[in-house]
Amino acid sequence: MIKISGSDKNQLTRIFEYIFYVKLKTNIATSDNGFIFNPATGDSYTSNPIAAAILTMMKAGKTDADIKLQLLDIYEVESKALERDWEDWILQLKDANLLEAR
Repeated sequence: MIKISGSDKNQLTRIFEYIFYVKLKTNIATSDNGFIFNPATGDSYTSNPIAAAILTMMKAGKTDADIKLQLLDIYEVESKALERDWEDWILQLKDANLLEAR
C-alpha cells in the first residue's frame, strides 16, 4: 500500500481535478428552464431540470467531483448509477460540441 500525505496529496488532488474537470464552453448560453444554445454553431437543445442544474454548476466552475457529491446529496441515486449516467452525460455534451477541448 502506498501512503500519500501532505503536499503530495494536495498535488494529486489538483492533478485529479485537472484530469476530470469538464468545462462548458464559455460562449454556451443556458437558461434555468433547460434551454441550451451554442452561438458558434447555431445549435440549440433542451434539457430536463436536473441537467439544467448541472449546467448551472458547471458554468459556476464546480468540478466534476463537487457536482457529483451535490447530486448524491440531493437525489436518491447510487454512486455507480451516477457514474454511469455522468459518463453518458459528458459524451452527449462532447457530441454536441458544448465542452472546452482538453
